Amino acid sequence: MEKCPGIAVIIPVFRDTPECCVLINCIRSWNKQPTEIIIVSGEQDTELYNFCSHNDCTYFLSHACRGAQLDIGAKLATASVLWFLHADSVPQSSSISDIAIACTEGCDSGHFRFAFTGIPSWRKKLIEGLVKLRIQSGGMPYGDQGLFMRRQSYFKCGGFCHQSLFEEVTLVQKLRASSQFRSLNTPIGVSPRRWEHKGWIKQSLINRSLAIRYILGTPAEQLALSYDQIQRTPRFNNNQETDV
Repeated sequence: MEKCPGIAVIIPVFRDTPECCVLINCIRSWNKQPTEIIIVSGEQDTELYNFCSHNDCTYFLSHACRGAQLDIGAKLATASVLWFLHADSVPQSSSISDIAIACTEGCDSGHFRFAFTGIPSWRKKLIEGLVKLRIQSGGMPYGDQGLFMRRQSYFKCGGFCHQSLFEEVTLVQKLRASSQFRSLNTPIGVSPRRWEHKGWIKQSLINRSLAIRYILGTPAEQLALSYDQIQRTPRFNNNQETDV
């Protein structure tokens, strides 16, 4: 395997060990490898710790707050480029090379193309198209799209906010304003289960409502609690998607 210099993969985890293990196995199957894989767990997880030990990954214990976990991972990383992934994401095998090429071409930061996993359908294609259109119109790419950036740009822009929802918004806004922020065409897989559970229109309206309330000043932790009550899930979960 060829190790691609200077790229660190950072994954926050909380109660999604099986998904994280699948993701690590996926990355370790690639021809080109990141310099380091850093797992920041929101609770003591012996199974995940042992899995990381056997797969040359750094395991770090933190408290359950996705923004804080991402920030801790960034501070632990030594690579010059940081790539942040949700534990249940499904990136393509070319992703490491795609980031390296973008950085070689002068890109400082960016994200991958939102794409649902599973069997294709017109509903999935519609939402994927709406996400693409929204971002092209200046809308926010969220963490489930595999945000990446140069390490120096991350710290220059203040890093992730220490909150469980919309932790990436301020950082992405600053990156866009201060550096070359690129939307890569390479897809990254996102689970459709919340849309399938709640309904495609209803889940999309919930997500947009949260985003609008956040823009209008509602505290992120209040929104996180509200979102968890709607979804009936734990307060922190890497699998929260807020797109569309």
